[in-house]
Amino acid sequence: MLQAESLACERGGRLLFKSLEFTLAPGTLLRVLGPNGAGKTSLLRILCGLARPVAGRVLWSGEDAHALGEEYGRRLLYLGHLSAIKEDLTPRENLRFAQRLVGLEAPRAALDEALARLGLAGREDVPARYLSQGQKRRAALARLALSRALPLWILDEPLAALDVHAIDTVLALIGTHLADGGMAVLTSHQEIELASASILRLVLAG
Repeated sequence: MLQAESLACERGGRLLFKSLEFTLAPGTLLRVLGPNGAGKTSLLRILCGLARPVAGRVLWSGEDAHALGEEYGRRLLYLGHLSAIKEDLTPRENLRFAQRLVGLEAPRAALDEALARLGLAGREDVPARYLSQGQKRRAALARLALSRALPLWILDEPLAALDVHAIDTVLALIGTHLADGGMAVLTSHQEIELASASILRLVLAG
């Protein structure tokens, strides 16, 4: 279970939000909404431990997530709004590297299957610098197909720059993750429709 307890965040001396609280149970998606600059990305970075709130704390199964450190980090998948793809590596190499960072290992066939599911079949060995921005985004999102063991997914605009087929694939992966008892927090300007999923909405007013 993921909990936010009285969270407050400042950026550049400006208070983005305060007294923010929620509880996210297994099988639940939290969709974070709000105008640009309201603090959506800042909240996601706090939830995954990349930033500290000015007040409050994040709890994982009742324990302070910051105190848990790497133990908490190895329980989640974070995908920022930037693809974070290394230009000199191929999609397969990028995917393998990302898996190893969280202590996971997948055989080559599984890596290629994940990339194919995101529409990158035949481009597994192409250096990322030759891929379009949309292809780089899909290479990053291929991690979803290999991260069912991680209970918490934190995704910043995962549907941006994707075609309809890729959007359907990503939503299907998220839906399966929730059905398996996982949790997800995401930002998106697009509507999210997931059959039989519990979806909570958190609106940051800015």
